[in-house]
Amino acid sequence: MSEHKLRKINEHNSRLKEQLELPRIPVSQASDALIEFTKTTKDYLIPSLWGPPPHDPFASQTGGTCGCSV
Repeated sequence: MSEHKLRKINEHNSRLKEQLELPRIPVSQASDALIEFTKTTKDYLIPSLWGPPPHDPFASQTGGTCGCSV
């Protein structure tokens, strides 16, 4: 039982060491990057800000028949 416990602790320790080596950035830098992304990425769900979306060939057509036959 103790060997199993030791192995689990060693595995957990190695995972923690891997997490410690991950690159980190300050919160201020991450928030600046997020703000820049939201300013430059168009979100067509907000048409008052970005205007109407470009033509979508997959959108449903509003006029005429649907062309379906059953």
